[in-house]
Amino acid sequence: MSELDPSLVEALVAVRGRAYAPYSHHPVGAVVVGESGRRYAGANVEVAHYKGLCAEASAIAAMVSAGERRLREVYVIGPGEHLCTPCGDCRQRIREFADGETRIRVVDAEGRLLKEYDMATLLPDAFGPENLA
Repeated sequence: MSELDPSLVEALVAVRGRAYAPYSHHPVGAVVVGESGRRYAGANVEVAHYKGLCAEASAIAAMVSAGERRLREVYVIGPGEHLCTPCGDCRQRIREFADGETRIRVVDAEGRLLKEYDMATLLPDAFGPENLA
């Protein structure tokens, strides 16, 4: 695995710093890269009834709102040294916009790459749009 672009790490740390996590105290940031190469950032947003918005969902919503529909890369950063992988709902959401070439990368709190996945590894035997045809 290669070292990450410092500007990407800076964007991840910055968006994680803007997370709204007053209940879990577990800020998460995500940056997704669309087919165009443009980056979209998102942070988790918690609310009092505990049904918040994950960072990955926030970043994907920004990408879709900008008119893109394909994910090339997904980066996730949590608050610690441990893996902060996408939750099940986010794995399915990533799957909706991913293909076999999409890479999902999880970094530690300092932005060091911990693990890289392809979609088949992150969500094996996934249900996708083609299952509805």
